[in-house]
Amino acid sequence: MDPFVIILGLMGIVVVVASLISGALERGAVPVVAVFLALGFLLGPSALGLVNIDFRSPELRVLATLALMLVLFSDGVTLNLKDLKPRRPLMLRILGPGTLVPAALIAIAAYFLLKLPAPAAIILGAALASTDPVMLRNALRSRAMPNDARIALRMETGLNDIVLLPIIVITMLIWAPHLSVHGGEPRSVLQSVIGLLLLGPLLGIVVGWAGISALGWVRRRAGVRRDYESLYALGLAFAAYAAAEAVGGSGFVAAFAAGIVIDAQDTELCDCFLEYGEATAEMFLLLTFVALGTTLIWKGLGIFDWNTLLFAAIALGVRSAVLYPMLGGLGLPERDRRLIALLAPRGLSTLLLALLPVFMGIPGAELLFVIACFVVLVSLVVHGGAMTWFLRSGTPSGVPASPIDAAASIPPKTITDVSTVPERITLEELDALRASGESVVIADARKDDAYYSEGGKAAGAVRLDPFDPVLDARTHAVPHEATIAVYCA
Repeated sequence: MDPFVIILGLMGIVVVVASLISGALERGAVPVVAVFLALGFLLGPSALGLVNIDFRSPELRVLATLALMLVLFSDGVTLNLKDLKPRRPLMLRILGPGTLVPAALIAIAAYFLLKLPAPAAIILGAALASTDPVMLRNALRSRAMPNDARIALRMETGLNDIVLLPIIVITMLIWAPHLSVHGGEPRSVLQSVIGLLLLGPLLGIVVGWAGISALGWVRRRAGVRRDYESLYALGLAFAAYAAAEAVGGSGFVAAFAAGIVIDAQDTELCDCFLEYGEATAEMFLLLTFVALGTTLIWKGLGIFDWNTLLFAAIALGVRSAVLYPMLGGLGLPERDRRLIALLAPRGLSTLLLALLPVFMGIPGAELLFVIACFVVLVSLVVHGGAMTWFLRSGTPSGVPASPIDAAASIPPKTITDVSTVPERITLEELDALRASGESVVIADARKDDAYYSEGGKAAGAVRLDPFDPVLDARTHAVPHEATIAVYCA
């Protein structure tokens, strides 16, 4: 079948299925990754036989490249640099020894337990040290997740890939200098390192800055629709990747750098991406899970033995053993410290990093990917089950588990014609309403990034998350008849 038709058909299936089950997935009842791997299995040769994507399938390289680029770009855009400044000691521990020491210990375990060559063990160790943002999505959005733990895990998922990617690429170049990462003419290791560490970041910054400058100029003169701004952000990611690859740089690093520039320079564009573009990027990531689920990821079950199982236990447990003591002395509550150390699933980012040596054509690289698949499947059971339990048990008593449940639990009520309600209200009008005996509630509905990073809070304001307002209203027992003045600046 035509690869274009296969990709288009899978995209349609993913969008339809993701939309239909979005409510159930938001409740955290089933890990989202498990659903789409199961969908891939259903479409694959072991079930319906409609799709079969293996190492030689042209669709695999296209989907994996797009997915890794979007993972890194989304990491950059959603990082929120304001959160990093007051938490530098935490960031340095997580991204320094908290990332590199587990990667090294996993590599040592791979060398001795699995008898891999040293370069292969290093690549596998780096790939398996990556924490997956897709599997953590619902946990990070949960109201039960403490804020410090949420920010720490976002930092890790947003930055550790960019720490591990150079390790993998440089190891591949040293291991197989006669091959090319980009599929063209082989270059020297020095040229490739310059492309990775200099050209990639530089072109990402240039494309991001030029794109933001052009968008600002058009905004001031003609205006830009908000939904198109999210697509504009994705366009900058694609442009940064292509520009870097065209001159021998790393497109992945360029996409990440462009995301960082957007996060630092244009809050409005960043917010637009979070509202619309992030959903588009997420669909690509879920599409990649479906593609891997047709055949490739299940190859991991074919290498099961006691050595591999022991290696998987080390790969999944070593981060917690290393990071938990490192988080001491930072003033973190004990519960936050445990959550940061324990919630570290391995998923799509690990698989995408493990595919890089396969695409480079390194002999034996397919075995590394198959081992990574086995560890990811174990992680899906262990971490997926733990996060499902966390989402179910962490909701405060009396509060619905999701905004859908919350909405269903509110009795029907006659709604006033909203056209008669003023869009803005002054402080004097608020005081007059209170003086007349009216029940008035001030609601702080800023997005998490602004709410948690900015110091100013309105006196007596109730926090209503803009994505889960009904849930928060129930939590704070906001009266149904109250006048709610919403602050969202």
